[in-house]
Amino acid sequence: MGQRTKILKSVCRSCHGGCGVLLHVEGDRLVKVEGDRESPLNHGRLCPIGTVTLDLVYHPDRLKHPLRRAGTRGSGQWQRISWDQALDEISQRLLTIREEFGAEAIALGTGTGRHHIRWVSRFGHALGTPNWCEPGFAQCFHPRVNTCILTFGDFPVSDYTGDISPACVMFWGHNPTNSGPDGETRFNVLEALERKPKLIVIDPRQTELAKRADVWLQIRPGVDDALALSMLNVIIREKLYDEPFVARWTHGFDALRERVRDYSPEWAEPITWVAADKIRTAARLFATTKPALLEWGCAIEHTPKCIQTVRAVSMLPALTANIDVPGGWVFGMHGLGRFPSLIENLTPAVSAKRLGADRFKLLGGEGADLPAAHIPTLLQAMRESKPYAVKAFLVFGNNTLSTYANTSLVYESLMKLDFMVCADLFMTPTAELADIVLPAASWPELNQLAGLPTVAANVVLAQQQAVRIGECKSDEEIFVELARRMKLPVGTETVEDVLDEQLAAGKTGMTFDELKQRGFVKVPFKYRKFEEQGFKTPTGKIELYSTRLEALGYSPLPRYEEPPESPISSPNIARDYPLVLTTGGRISFFFNSEHRQIGNLRKARRYPLAEIHPATAARYGVVDGEWMWIETRRGRIQQKAKVTAGIDPRVIHAEHGWWFPEEPAPDYGVWRSNANLLTDNQPPYDPAMGTYQLRALLCRVARTDPGAK
Repeated sequence: MGQRTKILKSVCRSCHGGCGVLLHVEGDRLVKVEGDRESPLNHGRLCPIGTVTLDLVYHPDRLKHPLRRAGTRGSGQWQRISWDQALDEISQRLLTIREEFGAEAIALGTGTGRHHIRWVSRFGHALGTPNWCEPGFAQCFHPRVNTCILTFGDFPVSDYTGDISPACVMFWGHNPTNSGPDGETRFNVLEALERKPKLIVIDPRQTELAKRADVWLQIRPGVDDALALSMLNVIIREKLYDEPFVARWTHGFDALRERVRDYSPEWAEPITWVAADKIRTAARLFATTKPALLEWGCAIEHTPKCIQTVRAVSMLPALTANIDVPGGWVFGMHGLGRFPSLIENLTPAVSAKRLGADRFKLLGGEGADLPAAHIPTLLQAMRESKPYAVKAFLVFGNNTLSTYANTSLVYESLMKLDFMVCADLFMTPTAELADIVLPAASWPELNQLAGLPTVAANVVLAQQQAVRIGECKSDEEIFVELARRMKLPVGTETVEDVLDEQLAAGKTGMTFDELKQRGFVKVPFKYRKFEEQGFKTPTGKIELYSTRLEALGYSPLPRYEEPPESPISSPNIARDYPLVLTTGGRISFFFNSEHRQIGNLRKARRYPLAEIHPATAARYGVVDGEWMWIETRRGRIQQKAKVTAGIDPRVIHAEHGWWFPEEPAPDYGVWRSNANLLTDNQPPYDPAMGTYQLRALLCRVARTDPGAK
């Protein structure tokens, strides 16, 4: 007799897009995952990654039991142990290190924003260490968050789900039809595109969005600040800005006008490789089409001048009054309360020890919304014990060797550790370096909350456990159990108690158990909130001239700065590395370095593809579909050539996140096609955020030897 099917409302977290799903459970087995037609975030649709959830949950290579290293670090030798053994050993080793070297000698790391990211910092704060990190905090999303909080008092998101659709969308360094960015699913974007808005696309690559654009600005990688400043110049010089709004609701317009006076489109043309008339056309289109919204991505956060780049770009919606209006940029309703990070458990003296906090105040100091350690400084502390020793590293949901810049230096740093723990779904090149490996639960195996879009939390969703696989535990459960075994003074509450606390601080009026029954709550939306309460800045206005940045010792106005490694700033390097490398274009079938074990996804993308112009390919003997070398001063990799006229002849694009789970342990091919072997994590850094250079690097290419893998 067949078992009765139970259907649970949940939210897909295979990326951070947050599509509503229905989980069909028979007995103790998940048998079907489908999109929830009632969800305002995806209306029943799923991306390729969401459709293979069963393949992920029941993959034969899933980690299902704790493991202890049995040989030398990186030898690939393991023995199975119990959870009690694993947790006891981790607890004892951490307490010993804390006693001998101080809590700051223990660091925690995680990957891009997923269900457990805030729990990583929470456990670190409970333990007493200020040193936790995530590669996105200096390089992705959080530069925009922290900068916008200083400029606007809150983080604006795109209004795709209101009654009025945007009449113009400017996609800047962002391809959301290929990914689920910032809790805004690709399906909201696709629905907006169906209404035929005017499109401006700013991208070095001719993406599908660029092909549909009314104006495509094929920018040189790494000079987004120059383009934004020149567009501001046009809008101000031609008086296309909203004069009443600017006069009433902005601070520092006269200073900004003076700052951008010389940044004309003619000045920008040789820097950006974009014709001056196209810059004017884009600026005029954005300024005169209402409502307009800016959809921006992490590409603008991958150089050492990212904060001022973000500032300059963010001023385009501000000057045109597309702020908190239907179909424009809007501030969230914050339906989910702020996560209890326990940062108050750190004394000022301990917080001052956060690596990088003394230099990068928007990353780790008083200008940060959630302070984090500076990764290059943290890695130096592992290698050289400067400014003090970091002895232990706990990694939760991150393949550090494939996602941190300058992989060779990262590897050298991890090999210096006394103790390393890794919790993940699968064995990875990073997990192979650990002392203890813990089997983590995938998203259908755990209880959590999602407030989406990220930061705004206009929709609050319950993510609920449907099944349990092997001995897998959620990262959240692991942190609670460790806190209890270590007898920490805080951080010992159950996961559900913390979720209830977060809901109580929000606007749903529900407990977690109640929310699970409904699946999600869409908070009633209100526009033009600033008309009642102003902006949450010192002046109560949008700070074009930032008083907070000035008080922190940084420039209060945006300015142009050439990337540190470019044909202009580094002509000597450019003689040997004459091409400009950009990295990180998203792939529909993977989330950063994840999902390459999933056969149905690898069928769609078996190998990494590097984009190269036909003329450049001919010059270097590179053949479409064949392997090619890409080399920077830091290393070289192989990717297969995709010869396309949709990229400038002077530019190469390399995909990121690549490793090959099907190849032998312990490396799994991480040294073959990994773009982070090419990237740079050395100075100069963004003075406020500590950001380093992941794109706009100089490179050279060559055809690989015939017969190469």
